[in-house]
Amino acid sequence: MNKISLCMIVKNEEDVIGRCLESVRDIADEIIIVDTGSTDRTKEIVSKYTSKIYDFEWVDDFSKARNFSFSKATKDYILWLDADDIILQQDYKKFIELKNNIDNNIDIYMMKYNYIVNEENIPSLVQNRARLLKRENNYQWVSPIHEVIIPVGNIENVDIAITHKKDKIKDINRNLNIFEKMKREGMEFDDRQEYCYAKELYCLRRFEEAKNEYERFIMKYEKEYKSKRNYLYPACLELSDCYSKLLQKDKQLESLMKILKYEVPGSECCCKIGEIFLENKDYKVSAFWYETAINNRDSVENNGDANIDYNEFIPYVSLCVCYYWLGDIKKAHEYNERAGKIKPNDETYIFNKKVFDR
Repeated sequence: MNKISLCMIVKNEEDVIGRCLESVRDIADEIIIVDTGSTDRTKEIVSKYTSKIYDFEWVDDFSKARNFSFSKATKDYILWLDADDIILQQDYKKFIELKNNIDNNIDIYMMKYNYIVNEENIPSLVQNRARLLKRENNYQWVSPIHEVIIPVGNIENVDIAITHKKDKIKDINRNLNIFEKMKREGMEFDDRQEYCYAKELYCLRRFEEAKNEYERFIMKYEKEYKSKRNYLYPACLELSDCYSKLLQKDKQLESLMKILKYEVPGSECCCKIGEIFLENKDYKVSAFWYETAINNRDSVENNGDANIDYNEFIPYVSLCVCYYWLGDIKKAHEYNERAGKIKPNDETYIFNKKVFDR
């Protein structure tokens, strides 16, 4: 049976590291922890699970730290996690089964990453990550921030999820600060880093700056849409959001229409188009786009990331509104009930239900 090295980089993770290691202790045959400067009880907690704890001087480069952790691995395959990740029980069982049946011809096992979950661990944002890698291939992380392993070789997607359980954000400007340092040092960004830089500004709600970066990025690469689709597709979606926040409504739809030039739009794109028409009280056109969203569902296999609320829940509650104002109360009620089956505690569903129950 193949054995697995767990490799992690950590810093001041005393609140979550024990939870993570407890969830994976029977999967990993070797646990390697690289500490980048903890001043809390992280090392003390980790020492209960492994003696292989290494110090690494932090140099504002996640890829260097992760590559150092990989260099210490000795087992057949490498699993990487972050301290605020866990493996839930249903995925633990699947992982054990996979471990017992690893195909040596597979170089990388891609797994789902439930990046955003609710209190019931139901995911809304799911990503796809190269999670279990054959050690002898010497895979390397690239990029100081938003580091990534380029997946090459024989790759298999498996129905196993790692769940992200972030309790708090320690330094919201950390990633942007690293990007700015890279710029000051004259580092030329590749396409992925250009996109990630724009998204960092977007996530920090610096919408004017994000808009400018997205516009420049899309203009630069649009003619290469097919080869750079994984970055251009979300860039168009997020640029549309920037226009909305900046009250540039006339450009909002224009950004989404760029996607339609090159492909059948997925559920998130359709929902964002539907939202524009809903705000304009054009309920019939809005309903068309929300119904199209249900039929064109996003998936991590197609997109790398997928906000699965756009596949069902958001279209259902929005169609409830559309058909209510179109006068089809029965249909509106049906869509609200569909939404309630997905999120029975959601405030919008409960509010709508009270309206129908009057």
